[in-house]
Amino acid sequence: MEIFSFNDQEQWLFLVFGIVVIGFLVIDLGILHKNPGKISNKSALYQSIFWVAISVAFGVGIYYYDGGADKALEYFSAYFTEKALSVDNIFVIILILKYFNVKEEHYHRILFWGILGAIVFRAIFIFLGAMLISQFHWILYIFGAFLIYSGVKMFKDDGESDFDPEDNPVIKFVRRFFRITSSDHGGKFTFTKYNKLYFTPLFLVLVLIETTDLIFAVDSIPAAFAITQDEFIVYTSNIFAVMGLRAMFFLLAGVLGKFHYLQKGLSFVLVFIGAKMFLEIIDLKLPSYASFGIIILAITISIIASLIWPNKTEKVVLDISTQEEGANAEKKDKKADLHKEGVE
Repeated sequence: MEIFSFNDQEQWLFLVFGIVVIGFLVIDLGILHKNPGKISNKSALYQSIFWVAISVAFGVGIYYYDGGADKALEYFSAYFTEKALSVDNIFVIILILKYFNVKEEHYHRILFWGILGAIVFRAIFIFLGAMLISQFHWILYIFGAFLIYSGVKMFKDDGESDFDPEDNPVIKFVRRFFRITSSDHGGKFTFTKYNKLYFTPLFLVLVLIETTDLIFAVDSIPAAFAITQDEFIVYTSNIFAVMGLRAMFFLLAGVLGKFHYLQKGLSFVLVFIGAKMFLEIIDLKLPSYASFGIIILAITISIIASLIWPNKTEKVVLDISTQEEGANAEKKDKKADLHKEGVE
């Protein structure tokens, strides 16, 4: 099996994919959001609709030009699975932004560079995954076992978060070896003073979001490979889902807690996808339409159940318009060393 070996139709589709993704990123940061500013719910809704429409159109293109219904259903199964898994990612991003008291006008820029990093790192992950699978097909069964484990663990999770970025080893490393200031300096990630390079708290936030996405990719990418071993489908479905993540963040941040059963639905999807891998051992393979239907049904039921039976004990932790007051107190002790150098 050759790695990332695309046929003629896939080459054209991948060219369209690249033009859409790169073109929108350039337009987004270079024109639409050149200066810091808040993203309105209306703008987030339009962007969400845009990315869903583009993603669906790409799936239709796969149906007509690259493999028909089976391949298109594999694409949509991988896409919707990644899209649903992104909800947990959004929850953690909210906690990170609140913890560091990031101003709302800087959210867009941080998420933009976070998604750009996700595109690169996921390409590396998918390339390595495809390479390993081509050499050692049995790795798929390891992926399957890991997905079942992750699904069971997610199902048992009570949803309570003990999130503390200061315990993150990456953050400890950055704080130890980089000059971190206490001010964001107008939304910058870095700046120079006295011929020295300094990093702002926004740089810490970006590093934490990137590492968080890598952790989530450990679930989502094996799930995609469990659905299909076509790296073209795995990468394009993954990136289209990630590209819509930022708009979905601004759209869902205030209501995310209402979908409290979604985690249970996602856990079922992970267990189902993992178990499906082991069915191949006995030469039992579910049709693509059956897998797609089960994934969509599980996610839909969990969302509907959340709306019918709301969580009465839901904590208000997802309002991104409020600033978390406790974080400033913890940061005051870290300013002393910076003041000695005349830098805030």
